[in-house]
Amino acid sequence: MSVEVQQLEPRMTEAINLLYVDDEDDIREIAIMALELDSDITVKSCSSGSEALETVEHWVPDLILLDAMMPGIDGPETLVRLRENPATAAIPVVFITARSQPEDIERFIDLGALGVISKPFDPMTLSEQARALLSSVKG
Repeated sequence: MSVEVQQLEPRMTEAINLLYVDDEDDIREIAIMALELDSDITVKSCSSGSEALETVEHWVPDLILLDAMMPGIDGPETLVRLRENPATAAIPVVFITARSQPEDIERFIDLGALGVISKPFDPMTLSEQARALLSSVKG
């Protein structure tokens, strides 16, 4: 008796450098752990808009997940500053926020955001959501 063994093709996913920005430590930690479940995602994190702006000066991510409500430079202002800088203007930004009413989403999109992920987010699907939004701009 002969048994045929089929070899499965490894799932090939694109490597992503992702910057996660949130002032709440516990949410940031959960998001990082959730995103790192995808071994092809490299995550750096920041706790403020100003820290994010400093980080992108020397490390340009493929995608930024950005909290909207933060002290100091909030998410919308961070996005405006990213868009003003030619070196960072094209980085896709997704807001991750509890502010997800239709008028909030419309405002974020008008500012140049790629999309919005609502808080509380599902940690088990966060990396898939990030990939789906990023693939919508990469074609």
